[in-house]
Amino acid sequence: MDLWSDYNPVRITAGPGAINRLFSLHPSIITGKRILLVTSAGFTARGVTEKIEAKARKAGLKKPLLVLDGVTANPELDFLERLTGSLRSEDITGIIALGGGSALDTAKVLSVTIPSNLEMPLDMVLRQKQPYVWKNRIPVIAIPTTAGTGAEATPFATVWDRKNKTKYSVSGEMVYPVHALLDPELTLTLPPKETLYSGLDAISHALESLWNKNLTPVSEALALKALSLANEALPEVIKQPNNLHSREMMQQAALMAGLAISRTRTAIAHAISYPVTMRFGVPHGLACSFTLPGIIKHYSRPLDQSTIKTVMLETLKTIDVLRLDNEMTTYIGENNLSEYIEEMLHHDRASNYSGIMTGDDISRLILLKQ
Repeated sequence: MDLWSDYNPVRITAGPGAINRLFSLHPSIITGKRILLVTSAGFTARGVTEKIEAKARKAGLKKPLLVLDGVTANPELDFLERLTGSLRSEDITGIIALGGGSALDTAKVLSVTIPSNLEMPLDMVLRQKQPYVWKNRIPVIAIPTTAGTGAEATPFATVWDRKNKTKYSVSGEMVYPVHALLDPELTLTLPPKETLYSGLDAISHALESLWNKNLTPVSEALALKALSLANEALPEVIKQPNNLHSREMMQQAALMAGLAISRTRTAIAHAISYPVTMRFGVPHGLACSFTLPGIIKHYSRPLDQSTIKTVMLETLKTIDVLRLDNEMTTYIGENNLSEYIEEMLHHDRASNYSGIMTGDDISRLILLKQ
């Protein structure tokens, strides 16, 4: 094996009721000037935002939380740029991110763009590709309410640019949250489709880490454990949404898969997914998982009877019963995905795949059963 190293600075607090420890995780968050809560309108409508505000008052926070609950799926570059400009005058010293991957990504982006010395940081760094290292950050406490993205433990955040039909990644050591708080009770109200798609995202991350050129002993162990948990728990949470134990297992699977890709990054399934989401609005978890059965078969052929092959084939059984082709057809309809193969082979992620994937291979992977 080649030389490898390992690093992940995110502290983790997990378990039922963990949300009650939010304002005791970092004493400095109490004495800070202003705390920003990044979430979505749904949490405000359901009263969760108000409960967190009450916890903040009880903890003795100096100023009321500044609430940003306008986060929507797949955060847009220009939207994040405007937020950066409007929030710079607020003296924000801490960020709480509550929600799915989009809320966590939004918070992580703002944590480095707000304190940066660039007037238009995302445009300059992402669109104009000016060399830049994020040197400062506002600390983020990440509270995932889905079991999927693992964004609470990764050093990157996805930014979508619909104007130019592309996606970018804000990445670097400063992008890591300082703390991940995992409370499975927060996932109990997750609707069936979001439960399925986020669970598929976790499975995709674990598999993508295994068939990855950057695989390490640590990422392999994390990915295998993530798949073992997800293979058992995902079918259960689909059948019994109120099963707290299975919800907790899925949350652990998503975390471990996130820890795995924080070391390896993603690979070919994600490369294929980005134009599918950008052009057809396919939810990310579905877009990066509908090709997984085909990639498993493509990748596992040359493997011996290793642990990796055994777990991959077990995961294949988990995915096959979900009939993802039918899910995809509701978004894609009669459109032909093959015209986007060149985009799907973009080196940013596709080059991480440790197998050999050609355009013809991808053409077969993306062919939906009619």
